[in-house]
Amino acid sequence: MNEILTQEKSIYLQISEMIENDILRDIILEEEKVPSTNELAKLYAINPATAAKGINILVDSNILYKKRGIGMFVAAGAKSIIQKRRREEFCNKYIKKLLTEAESIGITKEELISMIKKEA
Repeated sequence: MNEILTQEKSIYLQISEMIENDILRDIILEEEKVPSTNELAKLYAINPATAAKGINILVDSNILYKKRGIGMFVAAGAKSIIQKRRREEFCNKYIKKLLTEAESIGITKEELISMIKKEA
């Protein structure tokens, strides 16, 4: 959670993404406690309600869960949930557009794969 907030997107979305990134990088492990909304608010000098909105996105996605009176914790399987969603987003945002553009300029999927292998 050492990232810097930017003006590019809503703060609450950045908070949820930072926590997801820490889960993906194994900085925060499954069943481990995440920073509280007050801790996040203090760390980033933001309103606790904004931090709570970011946390609630992750609760709604079954990535975090609440232990009453103790705090928020990373759910079992959270990393897999994040990876699956981000793979789908990656495919939709990049791969499908790439394939469409390649097809429009006459590059077959096989040629595209060959091109990528040459660059790797």
